[in-house]
This record gives sequence, structure tokens and C-alpha cells, in this order.
Amino acid sequence: MDFERINPLTGAVASTAKAMQASDIPAITAKAASAYPVWAAMGPNARRAVLMKAATALESRADAFVDAMMGEIGATKGWALFNLGLAASMVREAAALTTQISGEVIPSDKPGCVAMALREPVGVMLGIAPWNAPIILGVRAIAVPLACGNAVILKASEQCPRTHALIIEAFAEAGFPEGVVNVVTNAPADAADVVGALIDAPEVKRINFTGSTAVGRIIAMRAAQHLKPCLLELGGKAPLIVLDDADLDEAVKAAAFGAFMNQGQICMSTERIIVVEAVANEFAAKFKAKVASMAVGDPREGTTPLGAVVDAKTVAHCQSLIEDALAKGAELLTGGETTQNVLMPAHVVNGVTQDMKLFRDESFGPVVGVIKALDEAHAIELANDTEYGLSAAVFTRDTARGLRVARQIKSGICHVNGPTVHDEAQMPFGGVGASGYGRFGGKAGIDSFTELRWITMETQPGHFPI
Repeated sequence: MDFERINPLTGAVASTAKAMQASDIPAITAKAASAYPVWAAMGPNARRAVLMKAATALESRADAFVDAMMGEIGATKGWALFNLGLAASMVREAAALTTQISGEVIPSDKPGCVAMALREPVGVMLGIAPWNAPIILGVRAIAVPLACGNAVILKASEQCPRTHALIIEAFAEAGFPEGVVNVVTNAPADAADVVGALIDAPEVKRINFTGSTAVGRIIAMRAAQHLKPCLLELGGKAPLIVLDDADLDEAVKAAAFGAFMNQGQICMSTERIIVVEAVANEFAAKFKAKVASMAVGDPREGTTPLGAVVDAKTVAHCQSLIEDALAKGAELLTGGETTQNVLMPAHVVNGVTQDMKLFRDESFGPVVGVIKALDEAHAIELANDTEYGLSAAVFTRDTARGLRVARQIKSGICHVNGPTVHDEAQMPFGGVGASGYGRFGGKAGIDSFTELRWITMETQPGHFPI
């Protein structure tokens, strides 16, 4: 049985995929477990060669990825190609890591004992990827686990099953042993049962999940029943601080990009712009002019920087946050009517305060709140007044000051004079608090996808007290 994904803009069928059931999961996990030893036994350069082929195979499907992302989630061509470029980079970075999975010899107090710490693959990894940056996050869920010698199962998003299937097709072309790379697709109504079956499967040893904090908590609790480690990259409410000595033109550019790239549907999206009082009015005027120039339109035409949001529910949620803020005294600097259900213009709400939902709740859409701070210390206090802690940014011409402020913000990521939206394959990516725990990316990712073992070798006869 198949299920359909509907194009959010046109209402036409964007893709069809197999509606797997919980009963299908045991065969898939068993297949992955039986394939894992073959892949784990391959040398690092052999694994590297296959991963490099996968990167090339991904890039060869550029047109198909663009069509799939436009149809399934209303993405622009630019966002689809950016996804593909970074995803291919992630696979090549993973390939480079195969010879970096190192251990160490640790001095032992026991005479003649050689003590080693070794990193070894874990087994079958479950990666659960979302729809918003589907190539990047689908690839991130499996690339480093594969580099470390694990078998993987990608649980595709119900909102972009074709996009995620293209990833698996590319990896299949690269020549992984049969059963090492697997995909699970399911209808939305079956998601809880299917994911539950995957987490419960004894062959699955670890889980990585990117998505909402609410779902992340459910996954972590289910995994905890089996004492299975999770890597969770969840929601965010990223602050961008503009200090009194900031280059306002640079801050405006970064804030507009961070708030409205992919219509604000990025975990790192700038959700709160915190501006020190001395420059608040000047920043607001410049930011209003910039955002007002950013039109929204049909992504298939490719003539506007903003495309569609993923569904009408996103629009309703954003509108509720805006209405709450305006009712409590905030001011709408720029915005407009949503057309064709999902073509929502960029909205900027000025004068946001801590009692407004827009200050607290992740919008995950094209709306950003501007908050006034009394001074640097107050700006830091406002930035930290959130349950989330993924990305952040601070703008100042004094880089030492910027670093000092960055060190005081409670987040996994912080950029000085750069946007909150910034990702590179080799960087340790992840958050704190309600934004999750663990790190993807580079050598930090190796820790998440390997088992650290202590192994000793005795070289002298033993002497024991009994």
C-alpha cells in the first residue's frame, strides 16, 4: 500500500511512497544487522571510496532533487541546490573521517599491562530526518554513522518521502553492501507505530533524531526504556544581539538572511532580534526597508527570494503569534496577506516583550520579533531567557567584546558578526536545553556513532593476592 504527499501550493500529488507498517520493521532491522559485519570489516579507505562515490551520485541527481523539494515542501530552487551542495560536502567530510577514528594507549599502573582505548562501530543506527532541509538532514543522519562502519536505517519524513528516497538511491548506486543502507517510509497516521517499532527493535543500537522538541522528548523516553543512546537536534529560538557599536548594515543583512532563509523553516533561524536601545530605532528602520524588499512567490517561477511554507498549519501558527504580540502592544513593521494558502510574506514584529508568545514559542515560519534591550547585560539576559539553546549571534565592531558576550550565551552554537544560520560539515553541530543533546559533524560526530572500549594486553606473568 502507498501513501501520497500533496504539493502544499497546488494541491496536486507531489509523490507517492510505500506506507510501511510496524509489522514491516523486523525484516528491515534484521537485514541491516546481517549486513553490518561485512561493512564494519572493510578497511577505512575502502569505506572512504564508497562514500566518495555516494557524494558524486547525490550531485548527479540535482534536477530530481530540485523537482522533489519544490513539489513536496514548496522549496525554492536555490534552497534545494544549497541543500544538495552541503549534503555532498557532508558525505565527503564523512569519507575523510574514516581514517580519523582513532584510539590511544593509556599508561597503566599494572606492570606489563598495555591499556588501549579503541573506537569501534556500534551496529545498526536509526536516523530520523525532517522535511525542512531534507537533503542536508537526511544525509547527516547516515553519513558519519556509515563512515564509522555502522549499518543505517533512514526513517524518511512523511512530508518529503521522494526527496529522502533519492538519497537512498544515490547511496545504492555508490556500491554499499546489500542491506547496509536502508530506508523506511510511512503514512503520517502510522508514524508513531513505525518509529516505535524501529526504536524497540533489538538490532537498533542508537538513534539520531532531528525535529521538534516535543517529538524528541517522546523518542528519548522510548529509547530510554531500552537504555539506547540518542543524539537529538531539536527546536530553537535563536537570538541575534545587536550591540550599540554594531555595523548595522551588516547586522540587517545577517538578520534578514537568518530570519527568512527557507521562509524561516530552519532550526537555526533567527527568531528573536535583540537590539540595544541606543541603536534600536535606526536598526528597525533599516531592517524594515530590507525585509519589505523581500518578495514571496511561487517557487516554481524562481523570481522571488521567499517561496511557500510547508503547510497552512504553519501560517495559522505564525499568525496566532503575531496576533498575540499585536494585542499586547507590539507593532507590525512589515507583513501582508498570505496567498494560495502557503505563500506567506515575511513579517517583522517590533516591540516584542517577554510576556508575548512570539518571545517564547518557536515560530518555524516567516516571522521574527524585535526586542529592545537596555544595554549589553540586559541583551544577554534576554537572549538566555528561553528553554532553547541551539544557535545565537552577536554583532559588534569590537570582536573581543563579541567573544565575551558569545561566551555568556547559553547555546551550542554562537557566531560573532555572522548570522544564526550557518552550517559546515566539519563543525560540531548541536544544542543545549530544549534544543537537544549530542553533536553531529566532524570528529565530534565520531563519538556519537562509535563505542569507546577499554582493552588491555598483559605482557608479563600475573601476580594476584589470592
